[in-house]
Amino acid sequence: MQKKTTPTKAEVLRDLETMLRDVLTASGAVRSYSRMARAHGYVDGFMRGLLDTGFASKQELLEIVARERTRAAGPATSQAREEIEAALDRIIAA
Repeated sequence: MQKKTTPTKAEVLRDLETMLRDVLTASGAVRSYSRMARAHGYVDGFMRGLLDTGFASKQELLEIVARERTRAAGPATSQAREEIEAALDRIIAA
């Protein structure tokens, strides 16, 4: 029987990057709204879990989201950064 190992922080954050990249790419393709909403919900829940467990800080998540958003849509504006911070604040407050 193989011993299960806990993923490293780097592996978990790589998974988050992949999830974000998929959501941001799909957003550009404008697929069905229900699928997009579900995908966003998965990412929100994943990030909430990372915050709640202390596995990642708000700043780390902001940097990952900003980096993936830049890959998908170009450089962010200050308004986009404020929206990302507000969304993370809502996740934290929930």
